Amino acid sequence: MTKQEARERILRTGIVPVVRASSAKQAIMAVDAVCLGGIPIAEITMTVPGAIAVIRELVRNFGTRVLVGAGTVLNAAIAQECLDAGAQFLVSPGLLAPVIDLARSNQTLVMAGALTPTEVITAWKAGADFVKVFPCGAVGGPEYIKALRGPLPDVPFVPTGGVSLHNAADFVRAGAAALGVGGELVQSRALAASRFDIVADNARKFVQAISEALAQAQQQHLETASAARLGKVGC
Repeated sequence: MTKQEARERILRTGIVPVVRASSAKQAIMAVDAVCLGGIPIAEITMTVPGAIAVIRELVRNFGTRVLVGAGTVLNAAIAQECLDAGAQFLVSPGLLAPVIDLARSNQTLVMAGALTPTEVITAWKAGADFVKVFPCGAVGGPEYIKALRGPLPDVPFVPTGGVSLHNAADFVRAGAAALGVGGELVQSRALAASRFDIVADNARKFVQAISEALAQAQQQHLETASAARLGKVGC
């Protein structure tokens, strides 16, 4: 899968499941459940035991059916291991220029973590494909994304941390390009109880919520554009 294809899948799906699990087996089963629920994307964090091997196995088993990425990538050496295992995108929790540079040199999609406007601008100018705003819920959630979008309309934001079914639509309406969803989707209690059906059901609910919000946003955009055209004709 090319970098552009990966980008298009993330934009089309609107959700990046962040998979944290206490074992490699749990992580693999969680990805299977998320995919069953309609989300063909998974970010395997480096906190998962044997995360590199998990990525390699997922890429081997799913091929292009699931876009497999690496999360909590903290330096270029780990990033390279993830790429060698087949990771199709890289995600860092903070602004790490060496990780961005490595991803760019390998034609791999990268989401760089940022929080302040200065960090967002720096990440975007450094070549990040998406800017992961983390921890977004702690600094205002959807309202914070809306505030950032004002002066930075061209930056594709992926708010992460504090995203839930309750506020997913609000994030979409605020202008998020996609949502990074962790514990609200891949719940640790469900994994511990081997209730992967709960994870799949959560995925379906998020897909529905985001699809409806995107449709509403598109309709509002069309109505605004139509009103603007009519206003010009009236003049």
